[in-house]
Amino acid sequence: MLFNSIDFAIFLPIVFAIYWFALSRNRKLQNAFLVIASYVFYGWWDQRFLTLIFLSTVEDFFVAKQIAKTDDNKKRRRWLSVSLIFNLGMLGFFKYFNFFIGSLSAAFGLLSGHGSSFNPLDIVLPVGISFYTFQGLSYVLDIYYKKTSPTKDVVSFFTFISFFPQLIAGPIERSRDLLPQFESEREFDYDTTRRSLVMIAVGLFKKMVIADRLAILVDSVYADPASHPGLPSVVAVLFFTFQLYLDFSAYSQIAVGTAGLFGFKLHDNFRRPYLSTTFKEFWKRWHITLTSWFMDYLYIPLGGNRKGKIKKYLNIMVVMLVSGLWHGADLSFVVWGGIHGLYQISLSGQQIFADRVLQ
Repeated sequence: MLFNSIDFAIFLPIVFAIYWFALSRNRKLQNAFLVIASYVFYGWWDQRFLTLIFLSTVEDFFVAKQIAKTDDNKKRRRWLSVSLIFNLGMLGFFKYFNFFIGSLSAAFGLLSGHGSSFNPLDIVLPVGISFYTFQGLSYVLDIYYKKTSPTKDVVSFFTFISFFPQLIAGPIERSRDLLPQFESEREFDYDTTRRSLVMIAVGLFKKMVIADRLAILVDSVYADPASHPGLPSVVAVLFFTFQLYLDFSAYSQIAVGTAGLFGFKLHDNFRRPYLSTTFKEFWKRWHITLTSWFMDYLYIPLGGNRKGKIKKYLNIMVVMLVSGLWHGADLSFVVWGGIHGLYQISLSGQQIFADRVLQ
């Protein structure tokens, strides 16, 4: 179910009315109802993948408890490995299997001179799998690093993983920020509801009136670039830049507004990134929750900038390559991530050089 669909326009008022007017005096019933509503929302696209999000939720809830109840580092690492293998394995199969196997087949074919004989499997990518996988994995990792304690409320945890406003396109929330909101009482607030509706309306305008209109020209040029040389191609590239931002930021804005209707606060995901003056600032403004996720759970565990310049540059490149791959299972995304990584490294090197000159 998409935010800009008739289905969602019917779904949202019904869920809102039942949540506030029928269940307002019982937090646990509200959470249980949100889980049901979220599963309906997710299953609207393909009911088969409800099994995946259910198993992912159960696995993360169980593994986190096992990690928390022991101080034996070997056991803790063993349970963490279970979570990593399950979550990343599930994500890797559905999103990256054809990409990796196809790339290996092409490489062997090139080396052998016989070409590639790989036929991609007909794998349907579950909507939102990258988002709820990362959200659940961050919960397990936070408990492993003893940044938080596991919840005892299984319904709240199911709501945290499946909460429909941010299930499809983020933002990626941390358990320490969102989970306590599900474990607390909520009261209807008129001003919050009004602001949330305005936010949803602005997001829908950005998506349907601007981004979707830009997409008409972009798609026509990108479908046949040879027939649109010169200025039309330049305009299409420029339009695509804004289409991409407006489309993605609109979805995040609608998600934040929709969550606000139910009394929950989500993080902003975009803060005018195209007004950034440096690439470093850009990545602090663009897809903020994903950038902070990679910072906390990949860059810092790899050593961050604590193990010398070479290690720091390597860690930056790894993060940017993984970030590129996260955005899409295609070589072009990997190259895009690599270019951003090289630019970040060059900026770091320039800063070090400037610091030495000033000394």
